[in-house]
Amino acid sequence: MLMRTDPFREIDRLAEQFFGTAARPATMQLDAYRDGDHFYAAFDLPGVDPDTIDCTVERNVLTVRAERHRPAGDGVELVAAERPMGTFTRQLFLGDTLDTDKLEAGYENGVLTLRIPVAERAKPRRVTIQANGTGRREINA
Repeated sequence: MLMRTDPFREIDRLAEQFFGTAARPATMQLDAYRDGDHFYAAFDLPGVDPDTIDCTVERNVLTVRAERHRPAGDGVELVAAERPMGTFTRQLFLGDTLDTDKLEAGYENGVLTLRIPVAERAKPRRVTIQANGTGRREINA
C-alpha cells in the first residue's frame, strides 16, 4: 500500500474548521423572510442538542449561540471528522419595526426557527382625509 504524506494537511484541516469552505461554511446557515405580519429566521443546526442553544436579544441585536460536540467515551475511535464541531455564534441586527418582546423560538428537525411579529407602528394603515369646509384638507393619521 502506498501512502503519501502531506505535511500541511493538518494545518489545512484546522483552517477549514475555523474559516470554513465554500461547500461547508463554519457559520450557521440562515434563511430570513417575512410572511404577512411576521418575520422569520431559520438557522440550520443539525445534530445540536437543544439544551446548548442560547438565543438572546439586546436592544435590536439578536444573538444565537449553539454547541455541537463529538461523541466521547472510552471505546470511541474517531475514524473521520468532517462535520464542524464546537461553538457556533451568529448575530442579526433587527430593525425597529419588529416587536422583539414577542419573539418565539422553536427547534425541530435540526432547524431553529425564530418568529418575530412586525410591530403595530410599522404595519400599513389607512389615513383618513377630512375636508373642513374651506376647500383645504387636513390629514389625521
